[in-house]
Amino acid sequence: MSATPVTVRVPAKVNVQLAVGGVRPDGFHPLANVFLAVGLYDEVTATPAPELRITCTGPGADRVPLDRTNLAARAAIALAELHGLAPDVHLHIAKDIPVAGGMAGGSADAAGALLACDELWGTKTSTDQLLAICAELGSDVPFSLVGGAALGVGRGEQLTPLAVGGGFHWVFAVADGGLSTPAVYGEFDRLTAGAEVPEPEASENLLAALRTGDATALAAALTNDLQAAALSLRPSLAATLAVGTDAGALAALVSGSGPTTAYLVKDAEAAKRVADALLASGTCVAARPAVSPAPGATVL
Repeated sequence: MSATPVTVRVPAKVNVQLAVGGVRPDGFHPLANVFLAVGLYDEVTATPAPELRITCTGPGADRVPLDRTNLAARAAIALAELHGLAPDVHLHIAKDIPVAGGMAGGSADAAGALLACDELWGTKTSTDQLLAICAELGSDVPFSLVGGAALGVGRGEQLTPLAVGGGFHWVFAVADGGLSTPAVYGEFDRLTAGAEVPEPEASENLLAALRTGDATALAAALTNDLQAAALSLRPSLAATLAVGTDAGALAALVSGSGPTTAYLVKDAEAAKRVADALLASGTCVAARPAVSPAPGATVL
């Protein structure tokens, strides 16, 4: 076991396709979820401690739970249980991914904590075992570990890596306050009640656009089946989406369950123009340019 703190950097994600099927008997929805890791990062530092302790700094840190309900804490506990250890570690989370913003910040922190504790404790856990713990913790956690681009099926946790033929430029508009993922799925169920919800499938056009690195083709193929539900719960997001589109974004959509909104743009210059317009509009509290794909959880 190392006495030296271990820091892991872990990326945010955007769902370039989120196809959602009807609710299953277990309460989950089948998904075809095309993840792209983007260059906005949290850092999780693991330090030996007499007992499990969580601290957090950065934007939105006041909304991050600091008890054992925190996904990073649950990751440390799960890894410790696997190896018959006590989860005696101080996990410090330096936030830069929007909190409750539909960009998998909590999932990223869980993946970061898992890798940091594995390194700190010298437990040399296999990738398959780490991914199994990730899948238990939440649908987005496995992707936070691997990064890049991937198709997630099942409830999103069964991953197939995807080829990406170039970099994509984005702007992310951070809304004031968060949206609860369960609430958004509940609203999706309400809006689709009585309707035939098709089985989710990955879009061949979208996968081809990723492979070729064609931003215009990707823009034409972006979809999020949760967007209507997020807009129903937070109608003000429609104005934010319109600002980004009017400023020249190739496409605009709600990121995951929201309320962060994502804008695919042509290049870094367009990203600055769209970010400036979004900030000037007063419809968001921050506008963050970022490039994808990004690597998964990485020991610094």
